[in-house]
Amino acid sequence: MNFHVPVNRRRFFRAGAVAATWLAGATLPGAQALEPLRRPGRCRLKLSLAAYSFRDQFNHPDPAQRLTLPAFLDYCADHGCDGAELTSYYFPRQFDAAFLADLKRRAHLRGLALSGSAVGNNFALPDGPERDAQIALVKTWVDHAAALGAPHLRVFAGTAKGLDAAAARRQCIRALEECGEYAGAKGIWLGLENHGGIVAEISELLAMVTAVRSPWVGVNLDTGNFYGEADPYAEMARLAPYAVNVQLKVAISRPGRAKQPTDLDRVIRVLCEANYQGYVALEFEEADPHQHVPVWLARMKEAFARL
Repeated sequence: MNFHVPVNRRRFFRAGAVAATWLAGATLPGAQALEPLRRPGRCRLKLSLAAYSFRDQFNHPDPAQRLTLPAFLDYCADHGCDGAELTSYYFPRQFDAAFLADLKRRAHLRGLALSGSAVGNNFALPDGPERDAQIALVKTWVDHAAALGAPHLRVFAGTAKGLDAAAARRQCIRALEECGEYAGAKGIWLGLENHGGIVAEISELLAMVTAVRSPWVGVNLDTGNFYGEADPYAEMARLAPYAVNVQLKVAISRPGRAKQPTDLDRVIRVLCEANYQGYVALEFEEADPHQHVPVWLARMKEAFARL
């Protein structure tokens, strides 16, 4: 199976005029706005698993039954993953550099890459201590990702608080540029997720990402999060040329509609038409991950091997 189709860049959304309006002086000197990412060679998909898939197990009320990050790494290795995505929510409240080093060591001994991490933040805030804290949070997790050797950190735009939508987007662009400059100095990509809030519409997300003047800010394409009336696979195709990480959901959630099972082959076609090369992390949100996650990992691995 060879899904590789060259990308026609003119097919994809360009939001220069809208983005320029939002940006309003928030650019970095000498930086370039993001273009569709050019990747030589052919589509390559690498299998990862997001720790979020086992959120209930990480949060189990009985410490004796609670899943730990080292045990999660073993699970990923035992199920044939190339990588593991260590969601920030499941780290201990307090940890030190030695804890990160031990995770990195364990992953290496099990033949795993740490494909990335993910942080829950809100950049859609007025200037002030709360916004400063959100920027500091992202920078802290950039540092942790660098220590782990994980090349990607998923970030959110957030939900506007005390601002109208246009002002919230400008604040988000400014924060992404500041954090992108910091992340780039450490070789870490920031992936802005299609996660609702001020980026509920894919056009709004793309306008923001293409306005951010940093070569280290792209899209974290979540295949389950689509909020408009358009075909979700067509929306994925708009995001894929800017994707620096992909999170695969087994169902697509759309407001006012029943969940729609994900068509894995169609997702793969979308990614390969954009010549995506990188990790696809299963982020399982349904019931009973112990039963269903192994099945989906096996399906993904088999499908990726046919490329």
